Amino acid sequence: MSEERAVTVLVAVQSPDEEAAAVTVLGAQPHVTVARRCAELSELLASAEAGGGTVAVVSGDLPGLDREAVARLRVAGLRVVVIEDPATPAARLAGLGGDAVVAGGDAENLVAAVRGDGQEAAAPPVPAEPASRPGTIVAVWGPSGSPGRTTTAIELAAALAGVGSGAPRRTGLLRRPRPVPPPHGSSTVVLADADTYASSVTSRLGLLDDAPGLAAAARAAGQGVLDVVTLAGHSPVALPGVRVLTGITRASRWPELPASSLDVVFQRCRELAAWTVVDCGPVLETDELLMYDTRAPQRNGATLSALHAADVVVVVGGADPVGLQRLVRGLEDLRDAPVPVPAARLVVVNRVRVSAVGRRAEAQVRDALARYGGVGDAHLVPDDPAGLDAALLAGRVLAECAPSSPARAAFEGLAARVRDLVPVPV
Repeated sequence: MSEERAVTVLVAVQSPDEEAAAVTVLGAQPHVTVARRCAELSELLASAEAGGGTVAVVSGDLPGLDREAVARLRVAGLRVVVIEDPATPAARLAGLGGDAVVAGGDAENLVAAVRGDGQEAAAPPVPAEPASRPGTIVAVWGPSGSPGRTTTAIELAAALAGVGSGAPRRTGLLRRPRPVPPPHGSSTVVLADADTYASSVTSRLGLLDDAPGLAAAARAAGQGVLDVVTLAGHSPVALPGVRVLTGITRASRWPELPASSLDVVFQRCRELAAWTVVDCGPVLETDELLMYDTRAPQRNGATLSALHAADVVVVVGGADPVGLQRLVRGLEDLRDAPVPVPAARLVVVNRVRVSAVGRRAEAQVRDALARYGGVGDAHLVPDDPAGLDAALLAGRVLAECAPSSPARAAFEGLAARVRDLVPVPV
């Protein structure tokens, strides 16, 4: 019989009575040591990141406790056991991402959760599986240099939703009454702006209310209270069949989009809509600050979260010598991304034109990508400055203001290829 593993516990419980009871119960267990009683969350995090424990026992009403704090504890190598607070819904505590939630005064389950056994009794409640298959996440990414990521994301979302030239005109306002969430499995699309460098979906669609819907959803997820109805409230319908989670209004607000919260947001998006199209930022590197300070937030965490969650990654590059070179290098960067990116990939070359590539532009682009990037099935989008400028000026999509645009036809073809890779849930 193997020797029982020693457990070192950090305790951060608000109520003095509950703290004393937890310390007494755990201290009486063999191979369990209460290493520190922390008065506040900052002390708990500092002790955890200094290697002071293997398990954290925290109360649900601990000030500042959210999903990001729990994620930091888990990154430091600790199991996280949350003690229920009567004033805090159990569903919220379970949504924080801890390893177990136990009732206050339940000594048996507390010991089992700290030891890591008895998970049936100690684990957070598991939500019921949805009746239909979860929706599909499509991440639209590309290297730096304005290759057309946002335009591709918007037009792809419109194509997946079936926005046509006969669609009702929009007012461009997000302050309209918010409709009830549609039934899952419909053609509804969520368009999420997760670019932490140059968020532009709001201005590109001519929306007057630029409140950061994605940041608000991330805050709710961080507090463990994001459900489908709340997400729908933060993602009003801006196009027929397309809900928009607007991005941050200023680049300096990027800490409002932590990866630990966006992981939950994207999961809820799967429950809300058949398709979620995420406009990602261009940078994939893990921030240099993390090499020196493990508590530093990651500016690129939003992009990495979207890529990790995606079922399909659409990689966008520009059809010119510089853009193609960046695309080839970008594909290498994507293969070496700091997080696993298991999704199927579609390479899109945007603004294909003779003036920048030369004669037989399409053939030259395909030959270059096949030779230098190993890409044999790139999807090409022809340049249409008149149609795209009209859409930009009007704050609309090509289907609304330039339905005969060759670029629109190419984006419709891209949507068809995405559908072929991942069928719509039924």
